[in-house]
Amino acid sequence: MRRALALARRGEGWTSPNPMVGAVVARGDRIVAEGWHRRLGAEHAEAMALRRAGRRARGATLYVTLEPCNHTARTPPCTDQVITSGVARVVTGMRDPNRRVRGGGDAALRRAGLVVVEGLLERECRALNAAFVKQALTGLPFVTLKMAMSLDGKVATARGRRTAISGPEGARFVHGLRHASDAILVGVRTVRVDDPLLTTRIRGAGGRAQAGKDPLRVIVDSRLRMPPGARLLHTGSPAGTIIAAARGAARSREARLAAEGAAIWRLPSRQGGVSLRALMRALGERGVQSVLIEGGPAVAVSALEERVVDRLLLLIAPRLMGVGAPGLFDRALRRPLSIKRLCTGRLGGDLLLDAELTPA
Repeated sequence: MRRALALARRGEGWTSPNPMVGAVVARGDRIVAEGWHRRLGAEHAEAMALRRAGRRARGATLYVTLEPCNHTARTPPCTDQVITSGVARVVTGMRDPNRRVRGGGDAALRRAGLVVVEGLLERECRALNAAFVKQALTGLPFVTLKMAMSLDGKVATARGRRTAISGPEGARFVHGLRHASDAILVGVRTVRVDDPLLTTRIRGAGGRAQAGKDPLRVIVDSRLRMPPGARLLHTGSPAGTIIAAARGAARSREARLAAEGAAIWRLPSRQGGVSLRALMRALGERGVQSVLIEGGPAVAVSALEERVVDRLLLLIAPRLMGVGAPGLFDRALRRPLSIKRLCTGRLGGDLLLDAELTPA
């Protein structure tokens, strides 16, 4: 099952709105075939593994990270292929969280006479597809908040000045997060100060460029102050741009931004800005499963206060900015926020804090 989880990761960023799934066909303790869901519309992990196994699947065990599907969508039901393959036993990591199909695949396999074992490494399998699980159960996207700061909690050397905080390893990590996310969200102040592209730029061995998926760009701009000449509107990327504005924002500004290809969403207000909870509901209705919030501090604090964040990633650089530099928490949270689970790691010289705010 751990091998199946590793295989599933190969589809990260490409399978949404489908989950990442890995599968292994084994005879005893020997793996005879492997498969994973490569991208949306491609064959499912079970189908690939069983196709590769061929006759060796008869009497074998199929390990799969998610319960095989029992319905026709872009591909035929995986349960039919599992049954006809001749495998004797199926071990699944977790049930499908969709209420309409949950347990249906495993039940179909049992009716066909196969031995089915459920829940092997279930926590790891649920964490792998946390975004898929959350949207299936709530209709809302899984939200990751990423912020870089100095040891003393500062995000820039001076207000209104662009400052590189994290090192090159941290930057590569962030671009991997962008590739894995359906949408990236920033506030309009970040656009006006940094003029970012918000695209995915991944480098492989030797600095060679690798293909990465650009996320949908979402700008929180309650008064439509974003300049029409902002670089993110002129990237040539197929990913779209949504500007989330308050209902009372000027119509004249909307027309200029719409002319550059941006979609303007007018949403309810909260404390003078756009309600991020309302924005997440709207993104969920559009089918967005995962959102990466990259800044700035005002948006970060609002997201934490509105309790829309599931995972918090803090990159802490070995630098000191000093008194007067803008900090991540210059504005206090109205209520303390409890961390459910915290892991630490290193990215080059930076410290990475990975906090789980919503149980996987």
